[in-house]
Amino acid sequence: MTAAVTAAILVIGDEILSGRTKDRNIGYIAEYLAKIGIDLREARIVPDIEAEIVAAVNALRARYTYLFTTGGIGPTHDDITADCIAKAFGVPIGEDPRAVAMLRERYQPEDLNPARLRMARIPAGADLIDNPISKAPGFRLGNVIVMAGVPAIMQAMLDNVAPGLATGLRMLVATVPAPGLAEGVYAAGLAEVAAAHPAVSIGSYPAFQGGGFTNQIVLRAREAAALAAAEADVKALLGRLVMDGAPI
Repeated sequence: MTAAVTAAILVIGDEILSGRTKDRNIGYIAEYLAKIGIDLREARIVPDIEAEIVAAVNALRARYTYLFTTGGIGPTHDDITADCIAKAFGVPIGEDPRAVAMLRERYQPEDLNPARLRMARIPAGADLIDNPISKAPGFRLGNVIVMAGVPAIMQAMLDNVAPGLATGLRMLVATVPAPGLAEGVYAAGLAEVAAAHPAVSIGSYPAFQGGGFTNQIVLRAREAAALAAAEADVKALLGRLVMDGAPI
């Protein structure tokens, strides 16, 4: 186990950027990775444009332990993710016999037309990711994991690829409510607490409910003792402000 294993997500598709399709994958992947000890550090959305996909893939795969992509591996002309991954790595791409065999589990020979065979085009050297729902596989090349955009299929692919991923120490989380206190009241004190606990990430998150703000302070750390010490200081800060009758 390493101290930090990092990841990025690259969402590919004009339909996401146009608003026609609402992304449901980023949040799911982020929560999934957090549970197994991988820190999601960045998420990007790019259109179905080869140059932009290739540039994003090369930038993100160099920066993080893993890059997860979603979208663009279907049977239509605008599904260009596999070609872009091959170009990013500088390897050829073609119909993979293993992927064709997977598709034959679902389609009769007469139904396996050229469009569907596009889903069997895999960059050279990639490992396949099983797709138990629609059979068209995802794939992994180097540290890039390429998955479908359909949430149910993406989730199944993630389940299949996760056991082979390196993981680090899981992030521990503590949440401290700050009822009746506005952020402006405790901001300065919270900054001092954060400076005193550099091993702990501390953030304040407001929400507007019932006609007013209800704030929560969220602390994240890999060491339980560090988290507990920072949490105690946050609670003490809020307690002092409440006792002093701080305005909301």
